[in-house]
Amino acid sequence: MKKAIIGKKLGMTQVFSSNGLVVPVTVIEAGPCDVVQVKTVEKDGYDSVVVGFGKQKEQRVNKAQLGVYKKANVEPAKVLRELRIENAKDYEVGNVINCEIFAEGDKVDATATTRGRGFTGVIQRWNQQRLKMTHGVGPVHREVGSMSANSTPSRVFKNKHMPGHYGCERVTIQNLEIVKVDKDRNILLVKGCVPGPKGTLVAIRESKKA
Repeated sequence: MKKAIIGKKLGMTQVFSSNGLVVPVTVIEAGPCDVVQVKTVEKDGYDSVVVGFGKQKEQRVNKAQLGVYKKANVEPAKVLRELRIENAKDYEVGNVINCEIFAEGDKVDATATTRGRGFTGVIQRWNQQRLKMTHGVGPVHREVGSMSANSTPSRVFKNKHMPGHYGCERVTIQNLEIVKVDKDRNILLVKGCVPGPKGTLVAIRESKKA
């Protein structure tokens, strides 16, 4: 992977392709990202760049983080993330990564945190089917169902689909196509949907399986 950037999901819209088809796209504010630190194989054991996204007031940053930004001679950022890229040596501290690194038609992977849905049952969480509505089934029709045998093994097996917390998971959607790059507004239009609600932090990387 040689190209990556941090951005924020602004929402979804639709555009018309060259052949007149309507294409649903996700609008992502990608960058600009200041390079705060460069890690190399010789010094750190792997190649990566640490970038900051979004502006932040100095009084809202603790002294340790403020020292990192001052050492790199960049403004404090709201988000600090590390991007594992192969050509980290090509970057220097203080460089700016913009959405221009991508072009229309590029295939990318989008990583973000899904929307949290709280405590949910097995039908919403695991897409299970409800029980029968007749013949003595009830009074609950959306419950788990059979848990396990009574005498043997006398326990519930591991990985049994149960009710619980649903959402707030780190999800990657692969092989998304970039429909348009707006350099003036630092906007990427990505075909299809990207995990998370509006305002979610999104990592856009060059696709691994293109």
